[in-house]
Amino acid sequence: MKREPLAFRYANALYDLAKERGQLEPIGEELQVVKDVFEETNLLDEVFRHPSITSENKKALLKESFQNKVSSEVMNLLFLLIDKKRIEYVASIADEYKRLSYESSGVAEATVYTAKALTEDEKQAIANTFAKQTNKGRLLIDEVTDPEILGGFKIRVGDRVYDASVANQLQRIHKRMMYGNVSR
Repeated sequence: MKREPLAFRYANALYDLAKERGQLEPIGEELQVVKDVFEETNLLDEVFRHPSITSENKKALLKESFQNKVSSEVMNLLFLLIDKKRIEYVASIADEYKRLSYESSGVAEATVYTAKALTEDEKQAIANTFAKQTNKGRLLIDEVTDPEILGGFKIRVGDRVYDASVANQLQRIHKRMMYGNVSR
């Protein structure tokens, strides 16, 4: 996932404030709620980018929508984004905040691609093995079923991909057969 420098600055400032106040997790959850609402309702395209809607109307809509759902810190961030005409960064800020939170607690997200669904024991074994390989305390597994894998699995942790799939092994055998085993 590409990092957005501006979103990182806002997320970092909010993260520092949340850490100082002991509210890392609640604020992270609130940001995720805001992100989900923006993505599910298409508010960004229909309302917040519309040139005839004033900043005050946008703030009133945010206050009405999130008044009892988010803290004053998150609401102030939203108001600041409206004032600076940067509300389109909400999703990126939520993602960067989550990344900062995970990084500080030694957690990483991983996507595992398999031909069939994994059991909980298999998920746990993969999480434990790759947490050690990536020097993380814990790995959160997101599972994707992909019949083209044939067997085995492929896992993506951040920018790294580990491919232990049958499809990949067959592809390597095919290349060796076509071009020979060229190792110098």
